[in-house]
Amino acid sequence: MLVATNHAKRITSGIDDLKIIYSKYLPFKGFRAINLFGVVFARKEHPALSRRIINHELIHTRQMLELMVIGFYVWYVIEWIIKWIIYKNRLEAYRNIGFEREAFDNDSNLDYLKYRKWYGFASYV
Repeated sequence: MLVATNHAKRITSGIDDLKIIYSKYLPFKGFRAINLFGVVFARKEHPALSRRIINHELIHTRQMLELMVIGFYVWYVIEWIIKWIIYKNRLEAYRNIGFEREAFDNDSNLDYLKYRKWYGFASYV
């Protein structure tokens, strides 16, 4: 599913292409959705995900593809730890991760992935 060939365009090109699983366990309470390896898990008790949230997760899928998935998670965790040390607040650390900043800044623009440059998150680090 996360192969950076013809499937990459399909996965990151449209809101209807994203696999969404509603769960009562993932993500942790307080969050609406989490993207794990290109599959989005959403809290079951919330209504269907908005187009903005789905676009946010599609941005993360593109970031994953650029860093061959594992690189994304390694970078994400290391940056989160560094930001947690800096801000001394887990939520503030999360909101200031470069990947999250790019996704939050652009999730309301449903055309963002059409013109986004490769490694667009780099300007947010």
